[in-house]
Amino acid sequence: MTLTDKSSPNEQIFTSTCACDCGARCVLKVQVSGGRIQKITPDDRFDGLKPCARGLALMDVVYAPDRLTVPLKRTGERGSGKFEQISWDEALDTVAGKLKSARDTHGPQSIFCMNYSGSISPLHNVQKVSNRFFSLFGGCTTWQGNTSMEAASFSSLMTFGWGLTGNSRDNFLDSKIIILWGWNPLDTRFGPDTAAFLLEAKKKGARIVSVDPRSSASSEKLADEWIAIRPGSDTAMLVAMAYVMISEDLYDRAYIEAHTTGFEKFKAYVTGEEDGLAKTPAWAEKITGAPKESIEKLAREYATLRPGALSAGWAPGRSASGEQYHRAASVLAAMTGNIGVRGGNVAGGTDVVPKGYLTSTLPVKGPKYPKVHVTEIYDLLLKGKSGGYPADIRLLYIIGCNMLNQFLNLNKGIQALQKPEFIVIHELFMTPTARYADIVLPAAHFLEREDIGQPFVGGAYNIVMEKTVDPQGQARTDLAIFTGLASCLGIAGFNDRTDAEWLNEFMAKTPGMPSYEALKEKKVYLADTGGTYISFKDQIENPGQHPFPTPSGKIEIYSQKIAEMQNPMIPPIPKYLESWEGPGDVAIAAYPIQLVSPHSKARVNSTLDNIPRLKKIADDSVWISIQDARSRGIQDGDRVRIRNDRGRLVVTAKVTGRIMQGVASLDAGAWYRPDESGTDRGGCVNVLTRDAKSPAGAFPSNTCLVQIDKL
Repeated sequence: MTLTDKSSPNEQIFTSTCACDCGARCVLKVQVSGGRIQKITPDDRFDGLKPCARGLALMDVVYAPDRLTVPLKRTGERGSGKFEQISWDEALDTVAGKLKSARDTHGPQSIFCMNYSGSISPLHNVQKVSNRFFSLFGGCTTWQGNTSMEAASFSSLMTFGWGLTGNSRDNFLDSKIIILWGWNPLDTRFGPDTAAFLLEAKKKGARIVSVDPRSSASSEKLADEWIAIRPGSDTAMLVAMAYVMISEDLYDRAYIEAHTTGFEKFKAYVTGEEDGLAKTPAWAEKITGAPKESIEKLAREYATLRPGALSAGWAPGRSASGEQYHRAASVLAAMTGNIGVRGGNVAGGTDVVPKGYLTSTLPVKGPKYPKVHVTEIYDLLLKGKSGGYPADIRLLYIIGCNMLNQFLNLNKGIQALQKPEFIVIHELFMTPTARYADIVLPAAHFLEREDIGQPFVGGAYNIVMEKTVDPQGQARTDLAIFTGLASCLGIAGFNDRTDAEWLNEFMAKTPGMPSYEALKEKKVYLADTGGTYISFKDQIENPGQHPFPTPSGKIEIYSQKIAEMQNPMIPPIPKYLESWEGPGDVAIAAYPIQLVSPHSKARVNSTLDNIPRLKKIADDSVWISIQDARSRGIQDGDRVRIRNDRGRLVVTAKVTGRIMQGVASLDAGAWYRPDESGTDRGGCVNVLTRDAKSPAGAFPSNTCLVQIDKL
């Protein structure tokens, strides 16, 4: 039920939240009058779940002048952006016919479904909806891997046997030291209460240190100290910190002996017993650019100011050897006895999904799909079977994904998108990817449908997502689009319930959850997690009854599963491995700048880049150090070209002392906008990145060498 504002009898107040790829879920108070959203504000009843600028700007998204509201058919060359309006009957008949033809002629594996994270909620989850459709249709080829946290997930699975390794944010209040390693929570959120708890911890006296190539908003506003570090060298610094703890006998021997296995092998590597090279702070300084004194000091502080929270962000893991960084961080957390204790942190993996999380989704039945890693999709499209892939892709189905903009090596992607015989996409806007489709189907916004909002980081709660207004124009929900296709194709049983019936069933199947009707009355359901949530608390306090789900039952500093892989690029203990396109790569002679691409405070990946209200607060300039700018004759505000062998783009320079020499930073997610020469004028960093993966499958967007020139 909706609330009615007594002062305005015609006004209704709805509750909702975002469904885009942000780990936080914040309560939105949506005011509607005359069938139109009038305003979106925070709901003061839920003070800890306040929305950011992105959530408050959603009215601008729903009513954006460039919103897609009718089905479109391509009339010009792919990528030209030339389309004409068609009816839903023609659109669905065309797509259904192309799907059937590809399946019947070339097999279901000739269809590639690129369903990603553009909309994630239990019912209207684009991955679950499309997976259910294709399972009933007969299958397809699809993707595997995670562009955000593959290295973190791999590390936690190998080290702890479990991928969900975070604590509830109130743990920070008991931390004596908090290390923000490659983590900028003030911009990326990671839970609506994260910033508040960090600020409160700082007021209580917690020392906060930021380790990052640049001094981010979190470094500036939260940290007592910023330690600059070269991208891709994080493991070297972590290993050197371990050296200090070992050589000065600062690590928790009793904890290591009781709860871990393989420490002696790691110690032999760190001290040089294994290879004759001691991993000292002086050794790390040459690699990382961080002063050895800073490394020594941080090691001593983390070892002695207990409990301490090493919050290992995902950004350093999105590199050519990202899994080594995450594993090394977790080893340090074990060496300091900070795993499974109040005020500590596991220092790796994803954040917690605690009790009360709604796990049921649309059921999927049918054949297992062949899968291709997200960094190899363009090779799949270009080479098919000749490249060793499962099929020659005839039809590309894209849903919830601006893949051309957000995947690595954009110019290669342009070539790849010319290969399929047919491309269909569901979208709200004419994104860079949508321009290459043959049929564009207008999708409804999440404020135009009914669902449930769930955080995947930072808390245990659910928010009702009430339908606030009808879809704009002829837009349809993704579920409704697939329901129409299923009807055209004679697929029975795809969607035989109302949205409310599905949601009632999901809630009923999840232990400890209220009914959907009760959630609608309550608006927000806070799960009973038994107080502060501490990951692996049971394993540390009672290891006999609660072993870690690893082969040894302990924290595996030496991983048995990794050892069985026999891959020299994934050693069983965490080690510093020099990466391609790092400071030691010969390519640095031509491209001497390491480029990183953080998330923008104004976007969720590439979502919202076209919203003027948010574009005003975006920082889409390239950060360049004072020294690098001076040597190139670049001044603050100059237009500059960033280039390498893969592409080039033009943006504005931000000359600053907040980034280390030899490094540049350009926020990810700006939409690709090429000029006649093929130079991007939109600032899309992926015209420069390389489509390769780390040995364990990380998406290495922060491993990229470039040159920067003044125009």
